[in-house]
Amino acid sequence: MKIVKEFKEFAMRGNVIDLAVGVIIGGAFGKIVTSLVNDIIMPPIGRLIGGIDFKDLKISLYTKAQEAELGADATATINYGKFINVLIDFIIVAFCIFMLVKVINVLRRKGEKEEAPKEPTEKECPYCLSQVPIKATRCKHCTSQLEETAQHG
Repeated sequence: MKIVKEFKEFAMRGNVIDLAVGVIIGGAFGKIVTSLVNDIIMPPIGRLIGGIDFKDLKISLYTKAQEAELGADATATINYGKFINVLIDFIIVAFCIFMLVKVINVLRRKGEKEEAPKEPTEKECPYCLSQVPIKATRCKHCTSQLEETAQHG
């Protein structure tokens, strides 16, 4: 019973749920990119290079005679066309993630710049080098008389 309770606490944490949502959205995004590559990008490229369907590009590991002898069992192939499609998928996804991180970093830097610098609340005593309140006229450490600044005078 204790394990079930611990698992429930673990599964309901915010970061675990955020991760699950990210994985689900990432999977859906991957399907969109795969469709983009297979259905939109690769057909025109195949058409430009002679009507080739990249999904069908492969190298058989059997000779023509062996294929004829084995028939349907001769399926040992190197499917480099499918690999090209997956490689293009990866490049598109990696580029999208790069652009997303770039935008997030720009927004983060912009947010940091917009924070106004805080007014100093302390100043340094010229005699003992201790920090004292900015409006102080006497140092609380060495009791020296401090000169009043033009801002606070």
